[in-house]
Amino acid sequence: MVASGGGAQLASDIRGADATAGGVPAFSRAADGRTLPSFGEAVGVWARIGCLSFGGPAGQIALFHREVVEQRNWVSERRFLHALNFCTLLPGPEAQQLATYLGWLMHGAKGGFAAGLLFVIPGAMVMLALSIVYATLGAVPLIAALFFGLKSAVLVLVADAVRRIGRRALKGRLAWSLAAIAFAGLFLFGVPFPAIVLATGLVGYVLPERFALAAQKGTGDGPPALLDAVLAANPGRAARMAGGARKAGLIVAALWLVPVAILLPSGGIFADIAWFFSKMAIVTFGGAYAVLAYVAQDAVQAYHWLSPAEMLTGLGLAETTPGPLILVLQFVGFLAGYRAGGMAAGVVASALTLWVTFAPCFVFVFLGAPLVERLQGNRALSGALAAVTAGVVGVVANLAVWFALHVLFRAAVPVRAAFMRFDAPVIGSLDPWALGIALIAAIALLRLRLGVLPTLGICAAASVGLHVALGVA
Repeated sequence: MVASGGGAQLASDIRGADATAGGVPAFSRAADGRTLPSFGEAVGVWARIGCLSFGGPAGQIALFHREVVEQRNWVSERRFLHALNFCTLLPGPEAQQLATYLGWLMHGAKGGFAAGLLFVIPGAMVMLALSIVYATLGAVPLIAALFFGLKSAVLVLVADAVRRIGRRALKGRLAWSLAAIAFAGLFLFGVPFPAIVLATGLVGYVLPERFALAAQKGTGDGPPALLDAVLAANPGRAARMAGGARKAGLIVAALWLVPVAILLPSGGIFADIAWFFSKMAIVTFGGAYAVLAYVAQDAVQAYHWLSPAEMLTGLGLAETTPGPLILVLQFVGFLAGYRAGGMAAGVVASALTLWVTFAPCFVFVFLGAPLVERLQGNRALSGALAAVTAGVVGVVANLAVWFALHVLFRAAVPVRAAFMRFDAPVIGSLDPWALGIALIAAIALLRLRLGVLPTLGICAAASVGLHVALGVA
């Protein structure tokens, strides 16, 4: 009976359920009477974010911040950045892992699965469709024009995210200095991303009091964010859900590794894909940009799955579709399967690539997030993560500049001087149409406050109109 009761409790934790009062779980209620949104309401928001998450990691973090911190006040700035810091330390797409982390905090393991999957599925469906179009018909100008407008609009979201996150996260000279150093290290000197994270974390670990003071200065007026209020009223909530998270993480790990182990002895294209992209999933520190050179080298030169030009095409598609930028790996996997066995093999290879790429992300979050929540009161760890926050501002700024460089300019030249290595725009290659659509987005979003969806729709329509009328994009 005891064993049976324990199993039932564990299953309850995985579902994120608890005894209810008036239809609302007791441990989902804040002291002031507010309750967490229902699972269905949260799913609607996660789906919205997944469908609108254009622009790579910087754009996705910007959209996520706007939806759950600013508009709905579900999550406080401090908790948002705390979760983002942890996810930044993990291999894989940090925005998707952030969604999984916050989804778990709100509704247990089922909430983590829903948030993480809905962040990937819309973009994966678009990427599969575009991969099929590319493989069978080549580039489609009208689709390219549509994504051109979206990409130009997302640039404004990214720039606004740097301003908003920086304004709230950078309190004190040391935090500003770390952000500047992180930006310069990444953009000007090509310092590896893990080195930036480790260095900033070490500073915060050694000087936690400097960042604790900054966090106190950063607290705002008004009612506490909903999730923070619920956790304050129910201090054992995260610990109660930890068992379900750990079990979910172990189950996903088995579902990831067992099929790979079964496929490997058989050899062939699916075995190669399972092994190659599983390796990618555990070494992609710094997100998709950090792994592209490695993927391009092996996929192009070792496996001969696609050409260098096609690798760039895949990156371009991933940059302009919703979802993690690392969906470029899905494009690579699809072409590998398609060229080995036709359309059906391409679709299977695409699904296999997605699975072995993103299943590890759920493993990392479900196994790590409960520990990070338990250690939130640890002064040294909090200082380290707060310092990483400052570094993350520099990282997002670097992504924003990189994104602007590739959106607004048609050409760039590599600069190699002393220890510096970066790309500088060719001023004469400024794209006036991209700049014009970005200005439209800035007016719609920041001046008229039309919201993300109307802004993206206006910019996409403007781009398609330009293409039809003038052949632009």
